[in-house]
Amino acid sequence: MISIVIAAVVALLGTLIGTRLAIRVLVRKGYGQLIRDDGPTTHHVKRGTPTMGGIVIVLAVLFAYAAAHLITWTPPKASGVLVLFLTAGLGLVGFLDDWIKVAKQRSLGLRSGAKLAGQISVGLAFAVLSFRFPNGRSGPSQYEALGGITPASPAISLLRDIPFLVLPIGLAVVWILLLIAASSNGMNLTDGVDGLAAGASVMVFGAYTLVNIWQYNQSCSNVLVAGPTCYEVRDPHDLAVVAVAIAGACFGFLWWNCQPAKIFMGDTGSLALGGAMAAMAIYTRTELLLLLIGGLFVVNTLSVILQVGWFRISGGKRLFPMAPLHHTFELKGWAESTVVIRFWIVAGIFVAVGLALFYAEWVSGL
Repeated sequence: MISIVIAAVVALLGTLIGTRLAIRVLVRKGYGQLIRDDGPTTHHVKRGTPTMGGIVIVLAVLFAYAAAHLITWTPPKASGVLVLFLTAGLGLVGFLDDWIKVAKQRSLGLRSGAKLAGQISVGLAFAVLSFRFPNGRSGPSQYEALGGITPASPAISLLRDIPFLVLPIGLAVVWILLLIAASSNGMNLTDGVDGLAAGASVMVFGAYTLVNIWQYNQSCSNVLVAGPTCYEVRDPHDLAVVAVAIAGACFGFLWWNCQPAKIFMGDTGSLALGGAMAAMAIYTRTELLLLLIGGLFVVNTLSVILQVGWFRISGGKRLFPMAPLHHTFELKGWAESTVVIRFWIVAGIFVAVGLALFYAEWVSGL
C-alpha cells in the first residue's frame, strides 16, 4: 500500500507547488478567463482570472503515478494506464477549448461539434482498449470469449456486474461512451463557482480509492476461498493509486481555487476529471452506483436538462432562475462561499450513501 501513499503525497505537492507557478506564467502571458454575460453578474469581477489550471492537475496525476511505480519498483497495470489515457486525452480536448477562448478572447471555445468529436474519439479508443488486455484468469461467463478478466466488463453494473444485463461488445462500447460523455459534461457544468468541482472531486475520488482498496483486499485472486462476495475485477490496487493521485491533486489545487479563486481549472480540468470519474465507475463495476457517488454532478446536470426541456415545452418559460442549479442559489442571494460549502455537504452525503450501499451489499452476501 506504500505506492498509494506515495501517489497521494506527490500529487498533492505537485498541485500545491505547480499551481502557484502556473498562476505566475498565465498571469504574465495574460491568459485570463472570459466571463459569459448571461451568467450571474457577481461573476464579472472574475474576468481575467487565469484559466487552464487543469493542466497542473493532469500533470501532477501522471507524475504521481509514475513516481509511485518507480519508487516501489512495480510495473504499471493496464487498467491504471487506460484511466490515465482517458484523463489526459479529454484534458487535451478541454485544453484546446480553453486555448481558443483565451487566444480569440471569446467566452466560447471549440464549437460544440468539434468538442463532441474530440470527446468521442478519445472515449472510443478508451472503450475499445478496455476490452483488450485479458489477464488470462477464468471468470464469469461474460469473460469467457475475452480470454480472461479485462479492465472493463460487457455487463452493466451496479455494485458488481449484473448477470442478466450482459451486452454485446458493440453495445458495451456505446454504453461506455455514454457514461464518459455524461460524466465529463456533468463535471464541466458543476465547475461554475470557485472550488465546487475541485472539492467535490476530492470526495468522489477519495471514495473510489476506498472502493478499489476494498476490492483489492476482497479480490477473488487474493482471498483464500473464492466465494460470491469476492470481486472479479482487474488491477484494483493500480486503480487505487490513480484514484488517490487524482484526489490528492484536486486537494492541492483547491488551495488556489477556493474563493476568491486565483486560478480556474477550465475545461482542461473538468473534462479530464469527469472522464476519470466515469472510468473509475466502469473499471470497479459500479457504473450505476456513480449516480449516487457522483450525485452532485447528476443533480446539476439534471437541472440543466430540465431547464432546457421546460423552456422548449413551455414556449420560453424557465423552471429555475438559472441553471446549473448552483447559480439559482446565487441569484437568491446566497454568498458564493455559502453555495460551495452547502453543495460540498450535499456531495458528501451522496458519497457516504454510495459507500454505505457498496459495503452493505458485501456484508449482506456473507
